[in-house]
Amino acid sequence: MSDYYNAFEMSPVPAPGPDAVPPEPFHGIYGMPAFVTIPTTDLAASTDFWVRGLGFFELFGIPGTLVHLRRWAFQDVLLVAADAVPEQPPAMSFSFSGVLGQIEPLAAACRALRPGSVDGPRDTPWNTRDVEVVTPENARVVFTAAKPYDPASEEARNLAAMGITAPDDGHGDNVKHA
Repeated sequence: MSDYYNAFEMSPVPAPGPDAVPPEPFHGIYGMPAFVTIPTTDLAASTDFWVRGLGFFELFGIPGTLVHLRRWAFQDVLLVAADAVPEQPPAMSFSFSGVLGQIEPLAAACRALRPGSVDGPRDTPWNTRDVEVVTPENARVVFTAAKPYDPASEEARNLAAMGITAPDDGHGDNVKHA
């Protein structure tokens, strides 16, 4: 028996597919369950890259101190003024979900703004297409989009080996697990 259950209704991420439509940018204020804080020596330049390259918008800012960026609900980044940033990107990365139709345009926009900053896109064994971007602050960001689920694929077999099976077509069953 598996402890996993379908709880997709909790997420703003749409069902995977070539025609998946991303949700609108989320402008609401909520208690953030998680967020990333990134130091930058140039708030304006960093904000410009994150907005024009990575598709975020400025939710609010404190001049000279902080810019709160967001895409979808629960995709929050705080750019904070700093005297220095790391000279090299860390091995660690953080990921944001998107839809397949966003991956190529995002990669192209980041390449245009910052040549050499993009690796990919590439497909993963866990059924996503990812693009890795190194930002002006040397943060390593991965944008990932789920590919359509093919029950006959190697990716489906990989997921099944971990105990994760295809979600059903109905609404999630999170209520009975809550």
